[in-house]
Amino acid sequence: MRFFDYLCGVMLMVKYTLKRVGLALVTLLLIVFLLFVLVRIMPGNPFPSERMSAEAIAAKRAEMGLDDPILVQFGRYMANLLKGDFGKGTSLYNGAPINTVLSTCVSNSFRIGGIAILIGTAVGLLLGIVAALNRGRFLDGFCTVFSIIGVCVPSYVFLIFLQYFFSYKIPFFPYFFDANRFLFSSTLPSLSMSLFTMSTVARFTRNEMVEVMDSDYVRLAESKGLYGGTLVRRHILRNALVPIVTVLAPLIVDLLTGALVVEKIYGINGIGKLMVDAISGEGVDYNYVLALGILYSALYIGIMLVVDLLYGLLDPRIRVSAKGDGT
Repeated sequence: MRFFDYLCGVMLMVKYTLKRVGLALVTLLLIVFLLFVLVRIMPGNPFPSERMSAEAIAAKRAEMGLDDPILVQFGRYMANLLKGDFGKGTSLYNGAPINTVLSTCVSNSFRIGGIAILIGTAVGLLLGIVAALNRGRFLDGFCTVFSIIGVCVPSYVFLIFLQYFFSYKIPFFPYFFDANRFLFSSTLPSLSMSLFTMSTVARFTRNEMVEVMDSDYVRLAESKGLYGGTLVRRHILRNALVPIVTVLAPLIVDLLTGALVVEKIYGINGIGKLMVDAISGEGVDYNYVLALGILYSALYIGIMLVVDLLYGLLDPRIRVSAKGDGT
């Protein structure tokens, strides 16, 4: 009987996963099509017209197939995209392949963003748990004030503050990013980018844990003699994780795709800086704008898919509900 129940649970989870994956793929395809159309109908010239004659621009457009019908262009672009080829830029990096440029930028942004995610999530959870377990006391007030400051102060302001003290007054960390000393020079931007995540996770963890601690089933567990770490781990924290995972998902996307101002200030060759360069150069490089838009969308949809699957693991009732409403 137990094996049958386990098998039914596995089959239900597989069905739930396949539905979510299919929905994610359809959504991504629609977004890619809309982005492609919007980029193609945008006014302006994707080539640096100050340095190119009208004849040269016309020849370049013909070479890149920009004069073909838009559906023909989209079909050609999708065929290349399925091979992992984003094409070439029109004005940035002298028309170098976008894949080559993206590989470096994505690597820098993902590694710095990954460190920021780990710091922000770990410290935020710790602060939220401490605040909830000390509700109404000094530690609760301290964590609440810290969370408010972290949400209100922009990450680039915190970065400038860190640069002033730990790069200028105390010259311990480099003032600008150095790829040859990656781990050392990524400390300050990672800390500054983690502040908002840290504060948000702490605030949500504290509020959700307080709500769960006041629930009837926790009081029942306490009446049966369950206290301390076991109660927090098995009943309070686990039931508070679903909304925390929800609020954490978009924060992860923001950190992995790079903070535009932070990367620009610290001289990091990342995705955020690349996006700024693509839209602020001599000519807007639509191919980079499109590639980065697809990257942002794919990352966001992928992380939200993971969140959906985590919902099913953390709370089996979600799988049952999804089966009942046909979603």
